Amino acid sequence: MGFFDKIKQGLSKTATAISQVFTGFSEIDDDFYDELEESLILADLGFETTEKAMDALRQRVKEQKLTTTDEARTALREILASMVDVGDTSLNLSTQPSVVLVIGVNGVGKTTTIGKIAHQLKDSGKKVLLCAADTFRAAAADQLEIWAGRAGVEIVRQDEGADPAAVVFDAIAAARARKADVILCDTAGRLHNKQNLMNELGKIARIIERELPGAAKEVLLVLDGTTGQNGLMQARQFSQIAGVTGMVLTKLDGTAKGGIVIAVADDLQIPVKFIGVGEQIDDLMPFVPKDFAEALI
Repeated sequence: MGFFDKIKQGLSKTATAISQVFTGFSEIDDDFYDELEESLILADLGFETTEKAMDALRQRVKEQKLTTTDEARTALREILASMVDVGDTSLNLSTQPSVVLVIGVNGVGKTTTIGKIAHQLKDSGKKVLLCAADTFRAAAADQLEIWAGRAGVEIVRQDEGADPAAVVFDAIAAARARKADVILCDTAGRLHNKQNLMNELGKIARIIERELPGAAKEVLLVLDGTTGQNGLMQARQFSQIAGVTGMVLTKLDGTAKGGIVIAVADDLQIPVKFIGVGEQIDDLMPFVPKDFAEALI
C-alpha cells in the first residue's frame, strides 16, 4: 500500500465528513460556505487556518466564476496543497556525517520515529548511527536500542542521567571512526521546563557545531497528530526554542483528523517531512503535499 492509499485510509473519517458537504449542496451559496467552514474547523485545521482557506476559496470562486460544488472541491484541494507546501520535504543529508536531531514532548513517538527513519535510510544505502541523548527518561536508551536492532543499525548510549551533550560528543567520534553517513539523535522531551530544555538543546547544538562545523543538520519536531490544536501550541514553543527545520506528524492512522498538518505547516512555514500512518517499521511515509490534500478533500 503506497503513501496515498495509507493516508487516505487514515483520513477516511475526516474525508467522508468533508465530502458530505460537497455532495449535500448542488450550488455554491452562503449555506455551503458555512457548512464547509464548520467541517474544516472540526477537521483540526483550526479557526485561523480555516478562515485563510475559506477566504482563498471565495476569491477563487469569484475570479474563476466557479458555479458547482465539484469545482469548489477541486479549488479547495489546490488551496490546501499550496498551504502545506512550504519547503523542501526531503532531509538535507549532504555531508558525511549529517546530523538529524529529533525533538518533541514525551509520548509523541520520537523514539519510534527515529527507528523508522533509520530503517528507511539504511534501506537507501546510508550507514546510520543512533545517538541515545535522551538520558533523562528511564529506559529511553533501552527503547532506542530495540529500534536499532530492528533497523539493523548501530547505537551510541551511556547510562541514565548522563550529560546528553556528552553522548552526542561520543556519537560524533564514533560516526567519524565508523564512517557513518547520518547520526540520528534522540533527545529529552521536557517542555514543562522550557529553560532546562533550551539549555540542553543549546549545549547539544554547540557540541555539533564545534565538532562538525559545516555539517548538514536537521532538527525534526515530532508531533502527535491526534492532539489537535495542542500540537500547534507545542510546535510554536519548540520552534522558538530549537530552530526546527522540519516536522513529523505521527498517529495519522484513523484517530487523527488530519487538518493539524495544514494548520502547523501554514502557521510556522516549516515543512512536514514525514507522516506516521501505523505501527509497523515501514509506516512512516515521506510527505507529499498534493497527495495529502487529495486524501483529505
